[in-house]
Amino acid sequence: MPTSNTPRSYGSVTKTFHWLTVLLIFTAIPLGIIANKLAYDTSEALEFKAFLFSMHKTVGVTAFFVALGRIIWALSQPKPSGLHPERRAESFLAELVHWLLYGSLLLVPLSGWIHHASTSGFAPILWPFGQNLPMVPKSESLAALTAGLHIVFERVLALSIFLHVAGALKHHFVDKDDTLRRMLPGMTEAGTLHATSKFAPFMTAIVVWIAALGVGSAMGTHNSHSDTAQSVALEEVQSDWHVDSGMLSLEITQFGSQVSGSFEDWTADIAYKELESPGSHGTVRAVISIGSLTLGSVTGQALGPDFFDADTHPTAEFYAELMFQADGYTADGTLSIRGTEIPVSMPFDLHIEGETAQMKGRLELDRRDFKIGDNMPDESSLAFKVDVGITLTATRTP
Repeated sequence: MPTSNTPRSYGSVTKTFHWLTVLLIFTAIPLGIIANKLAYDTSEALEFKAFLFSMHKTVGVTAFFVALGRIIWALSQPKPSGLHPERRAESFLAELVHWLLYGSLLLVPLSGWIHHASTSGFAPILWPFGQNLPMVPKSESLAALTAGLHIVFERVLALSIFLHVAGALKHHFVDKDDTLRRMLPGMTEAGTLHATSKFAPFMTAIVVWIAALGVGSAMGTHNSHSDTAQSVALEEVQSDWHVDSGMLSLEITQFGSQVSGSFEDWTADIAYKELESPGSHGTVRAVISIGSLTLGSVTGQALGPDFFDADTHPTAEFYAELMFQADGYTADGTLSIRGTEIPVSMPFDLHIEGETAQMKGRLELDRRDFKIGDNMPDESSLAFKVDVGITLTATRTP
């Protein structure tokens, strides 16, 4: 069998690309569906779910490069003519479906890959080239957008595959021609050379993709679609110091990889006076909206009933005295999460210039103290240690 195409037959390279693509797509799709539906209520279940998602991503990225190679090869080869040029509507539809297939075979894995690179945590791609992409920042909004695009392009791909398979079976069993046989192993020549228009089907394919994006946007697929809890609104506080800006960060270790996130909504009631002597210089009471947490691709899991349980315990609270000793500052008090209160001591740095204060502190917690992730009693999937960091700039209230 020749490696290259002719106007009446497909070569071995084209056939290899075709059937390899079929194998990869019909492997990636079931892996994604099964992994998405699996529970993760134990360490073993989460580990298996992560493994399936890793396989789904790895096969998907492989499919992207195979599809890219297939398209480059196709552009360098003559395409065998259709067997029924007199059926113009059918020929147009066949060409349209081919454009949708080629485009979707790139867009589906690429959107999934960008989604993976723009978030953090859970199910790495199984290869040695890293998990990031050039010029793709870590961004929850970008991750939500590309997750929605991935769903939309998946639907277009599924429809294209259905039409492509239906057309091939129709040619084989109804028309009883050689359309399908030309793509099977062996040498099959059929058809006669004739001109076909590719511009109109290509432009129609673009219209189909734009329409699909519009439908997806109307259905909200471009928004974050994880089943996370709603963030409760916190009451404003009247404080001696007004927090102008700040970040309350969280860092966990899952499957040996660090996953960083932050709480977007929190308040701090700060009473502080600069004193020369050691001892208590004031107090702080911070309230955190648990539902405002973003933690990469594991946000939904973190807010679920086995972890923060944000629906039942929508806020956390930290109350402490601001202590000054010769070796520096500490916030000594209690931290309440999920209805469990434990004593904590957080060292912090403080710099005051005029009416503006800058503070930076870090606290190491053990998730088991708050009964977070009790269904994962070891560290194989989720480490016990949780790092909490806070930075803020505050202005003295007149």
